[in-house]
Amino acid sequence: MLNLVILIAELRSKYDVVLVTSGAVMAGYTALKIDRNKPISKKVLASAGQPILMSSYKKKFDIYDIDTAQILLTEEDFDSIKRTNIFAQIIDMLLKEGVIPIVNENDISTTPEQVFGDNDQLSANVTYATDSELLVILSDIDGYYDKNPKKFKDATIRKFVTKLTEEELNQQEDANHKFATGGIVTKLKAADFLLSRNKEMFLCNGYDLSTVTDFLLNDHHDKGTYFTKKQVDIKTKV
Repeated sequence: MLNLVILIAELRSKYDVVLVTSGAVMAGYTALKIDRNKPISKKVLASAGQPILMSSYKKKFDIYDIDTAQILLTEEDFDSIKRTNIFAQIIDMLLKEGVIPIVNENDISTTPEQVFGDNDQLSANVTYATDSELLVILSDIDGYYDKNPKKFKDATIRKFVTKLTEEELNQQEDANHKFATGGIVTKLKAADFLLSRNKEMFLCNGYDLSTVTDFLLNDHHDKGTYFTKKQVDIKTKV
């Protein structure tokens, strides 16, 4: 988390940054070791974890004298133009005041019909609603491969993707972590959502932030996958 905060502090010299984060349920599990298989458990863990998560972020952003604000959203917030405009205006004002908006899904008050289920879809919708130019997804993978790297040693990262097929969007892929709800497919769906709205996405590994730093601050694209409709020469350094 500290490395991420350091990165955001650096990015603020060039960009307005909205942070969409997960971790509330996992944070809650550090305080409450309850049975996660019970339907209500996720909400209980999220309620306990939200203040832990935000407190942890605040302590780290305080190092750089950066204020933070929490925004909890559900899928329902995007179904109403009025509600969408309200939180978009809130985020815009926070950014103008130099405050980092920290967005998470509201796991506590939602019904199954109101949840995104993963932060990939949530962050894509936030990107579009706030008219942001680019969504950066920091994952546990280096990018989007041309084939499954777990099965094929010759798999290579696709540096540029301008279009995704139905086959790619409908493939079966599970999240790797017991607390995670995403996977490569949810990231591809997020990219497809943004591409269809003339927005862009960059997918890279969050455990080595040099890739995203190079991409965003040094205009150098060596690793990671850039989802864009721009006609880019694959040999070009972005």
